[in-house]
Amino acid sequence: MTSSTPHKKRLFEHFSRVAKAMASPSRLEILEALGQGERGVERLAQACGLSVANTSHHLQILRDGGLVQSRKEGLQVIYRLTDDAIPALLAGIRGIAERHLAEVERIVRTHFESQDPLSPVGRKELLQRVSAGEAMVIDVRPDTEFQAGHIQGAINIPLDDLPKRLRELPKNQDIVAYCRGPYCMLAFEAVAQLRKSGYRARRLEDGFPEWKAEHLPAELEK
Repeated sequence: MTSSTPHKKRLFEHFSRVAKAMASPSRLEILEALGQGERGVERLAQACGLSVANTSHHLQILRDGGLVQSRKEGLQVIYRLTDDAIPALLAGIRGIAERHLAEVERIVRTHFESQDPLSPVGRKELLQRVSAGEAMVIDVRPDTEFQAGHIQGAINIPLDDLPKRLRELPKNQDIVAYCRGPYCMLAFEAVAQLRKSGYRARRLEDGFPEWKAEHLPAELEK
């Protein structure tokens, strides 16, 4: 007796719509960008290095797949993720690829892990260290992304501003930097600058979208 029914097959057909909507490097990057907060088409295009027309096309596919939704703000169309679980879904795909695709493991080891020999700080460890007064958190993303949402208590110091704001940072605590996600180079560069200037610095293991997806303490734009 088969366990498959017409209703079950129909469900899997709809599930495949979600998977097909994600089956594009550009669309995965758009979803990652929207994990920072809602954005208009032009800002998304700029963030992902795409044309506006191409970005609009990808957004339509993502909307049809139930992954993004839009609203009008004056003449602009603003897009956002439909579900806070989407960054966790992306993290799951990333983890499987890192563990089981040799080329992904090689790229991560050569171009990311080699940039920083120290293990990044985990989310739970960061909460404990901040609570104990042992660490200070800095968000090195641009101000617009910080305003859309950030880790509770984090200080926004965009990477370009870091050299002239070093005096604001304590040397008796670890400085933990985070940005858009585990492959975002902003945090790597911030940590390198901080260590060169004599600070104890580490990266968060991923970024704000993953933090928010775990429902950890965050401050969100209202």
